[in-house]
Amino acid sequence: MATVSRPAAAPATARRVAEGPGLAQSARRSAGLRVVGYVVLVVAAAGILLPFAWMVISSLKTNNQVFTVPVQWIPDPVVWQNYVDIWAKSDMTTWLKNTLILSVVVTTLQVLTGSFAAYGFSKMRFPGRDVLFLVYVGTIAVPWQSYMIPQFNMLSNFGLVNTLWSIIALQAFGAFGVFLMKQYFESIPESLSEAARIDGMSEYGIWRRIMLPLSVPAIASLTLLTFVNTWNDYLGPLIYLRSPELRTIQLGLKTFIGQYNAEHALIMTGSVLSVLPIALIFILGQRYFVEGIATTGVKG
Repeated sequence: MATVSRPAAAPATARRVAEGPGLAQSARRSAGLRVVGYVVLVVAAAGILLPFAWMVISSLKTNNQVFTVPVQWIPDPVVWQNYVDIWAKSDMTTWLKNTLILSVVVTTLQVLTGSFAAYGFSKMRFPGRDVLFLVYVGTIAVPWQSYMIPQFNMLSNFGLVNTLWSIIALQAFGAFGVFLMKQYFESIPESLSEAARIDGMSEYGIWRRIMLPLSVPAIASLTLLTFVNTWNDYLGPLIYLRSPELRTIQLGLKTFIGQYNAEHALIMTGSVLSVLPIALIFILGQRYFVEGIATTGVKG
């Protein structure tokens, strides 16, 4: 019987041996680039967090220690009394209450109106839908300063100036929220909406019982962005809120600086109190925020 000879595997083995050093070198290069990337990110993160760390540390110093050269990074002594004095020397409770009311109400309204409008633009068909959406989203590019005066006159005629309702009316609707939610709604399969319509569910029911529960990451992103923007808003309250009892945290800190411009430690303490709530909210919701931003616009 003739013996069938198999081709030798030597060429393939030799090729793998020859490629071995190249693969190892490529792996080392990739690991090196990854280490460099991590180092760059750490340095960038440290640069971003350094001013915040200095502010927190300065809030625990005496006035004479805040601007020492070189910077004294460890307070000696640690003055916890600053966090008591700031409440005694300012109307911090009123400022925080007004800011919290505005932030919560505006955020809630923007999520409701933005998601509802986004559902109409993404899942319903009507003449001129795409043109209307482009025009509406295009208002993002229009600076507020260009229509600030007629808007103020309109709210004055409605009697809303010097009330919290003026800020709520200004910010209850936002084109950015509609754009963000529409992009996320489009990633949800249309078959879910069609099945719900076949079962007799109304469009409102589809939005409330199907679209919203499936859009938690996008809602969290919109909630965080809107809350932070409203909390940090300075120009709007400066124009519309004139009474001291209506001041927000940003207006309150500005008046406090004017009255106690030499109390550097207390100014830093007030700044920490103004930043702390939004920092905590971001830490608690960062997972949903990152997921919402990363998946927006990705088709399902």
